[in-house]
Amino acid sequence: MPRIKQAFVLGAGLGTRLRPLTDELPKPLVPIFQKPLITFALDHLIDIGIEKIFINTHRLPEMFAQTFPENRYAGKAIEFVNEPVLLETGGGIKNIEIELGGDPFITYSGDVLTDIALPALIDEHFKQGNDVTLALRHTGLGSAVAFRQNRVIDISNRYGEPGEYDFANIAVWDPSIFARIPPKQKISFIPILGDWIDHGGKLGGVALEDGKWFNLGSRAEYFEVHRMIGEERWRPAHVKGAEWWRQVHPSAIVDPSAQLRGCSVVGKDCRVGAGAVLEETILWPGAQITSKSELVGCIVRARKTVTGTQHRHLK
Repeated sequence: MPRIKQAFVLGAGLGTRLRPLTDELPKPLVPIFQKPLITFALDHLIDIGIEKIFINTHRLPEMFAQTFPENRYAGKAIEFVNEPVLLETGGGIKNIEIELGGDPFITYSGDVLTDIALPALIDEHFKQGNDVTLALRHTGLGSAVAFRQNRVIDISNRYGEPGEYDFANIAVWDPSIFARIPPKQKISFIPILGDWIDHGGKLGGVALEDGKWFNLGSRAEYFEVHRMIGEERWRPAHVKGAEWWRQVHPSAIVDPSAQLRGCSVVGKDCRVGAGAVLEETILWPGAQITSKSELVGCIVRARKTVTGTQHRHLK
């Protein structure tokens, strides 16, 4: 029997670093090949036996409803919790205290794409009897977590201990966390954890360096994920769905004279006209590329029409 049966997926972020791509679509729903980003996290969680999934939303909650029209994914029910006022990570956890109840749970950022070994994180949590266990990694993005002898002893140099790991945006929590978070407040869980260290909290971690880990925070990383999938044929074992990695969606119409070069992706219901050239370019569902257009290093948002020569544009 899985020891963790419920998960809270963080889907309420603003996606500011990916704008304008996130102007009309929440960041967790941006397409990776033919699959919404957040569904990679859901596949990962379902693969380890998660039965109850909560997702918080803030901007454009109707887009989540369109993506999951019956509030279900892969046979599992999803409960969406909208935050009209963004509560951040700590406030978001506190906001669903009643729903999560007295059982442990896992949190997973909805904009992370990874195949790190979640069972190792869960096993360590119960083996050490932790209040919280953080997935840690050398991500190249930060090193705020000081980790010594299976214990997190500092975060963001609060107690003068230099960090060497980054938080990999996945954690296992005991319900004891709820008593640490003030209700109805916008607050990150990072200062809460920092304070807990000084008050006897058992904060553990696992360094998970194997596998791939992407935090889709930039255009460059968005392209890198597509390169890994397209050129290096990265296929996370837990990911479900038939041929989600297709370069061209079956519903798309690409003129026979058009050229797709490098890691280019054509999404659902797209149209690519005669003589068009797409090089390292990603088309979101419904994008239209007129005849003889040339796009290099571009991302074209859903239902946008592009004509002429475009280089490294976000349309």
